[in-house]
Amino acid sequence: MEKRKSNVNIKNKRATFDYLISDTYTAGIVLTGTEIKSIRESRASLVDTYCTFINDEMWVKNMHVAEYFYGSYNNHSTRRDRKLLLERKELRKLQQTVKNPGFTIVPVRLFINEKGLAKLVIGVARGKHEYDKRQSLKERDDKREMDRIKRSF
Repeated sequence: MEKRKSNVNIKNKRATFDYLISDTYTAGIVLTGTEIKSIRESRASLVDTYCTFINDEMWVKNMHVAEYFYGSYNNHSTRRDRKLLLERKELRKLQQTVKNPGFTIVPVRLFINEKGLAKLVIGVARGKHEYDKRQSLKERDDKREMDRIKRSF
């Protein structure tokens, strides 16, 4: 059986703009059948998504996964809470980090790995100040200008 590369790569651009991401972890997600089919069609969004701890388990909240077109009555609700699968050691470390003021956990990227499983890259984040955001915009514009100059030669 030949394995094919998946092109599903859903990013949370707002998270990298609003937060400074320090550590990243790759977590599995508990999904229903229609959810994974919808994600494989790249019909998901990480806008306004965040992670929280409930009973020593990590859950992703407000993640939008569009209803599967052929789902009939078995379809899922689009913004339900989904459990994240991490090792116990990683969960303890994340819980200790989040207890510090100013830190939060945000999803950065959703992808399908080579085995066909949905994975979510989460990051320990600290909010940026307004001047940090302006600096990010300036760096992005400078990079775009440099690429434009390179292409002209």
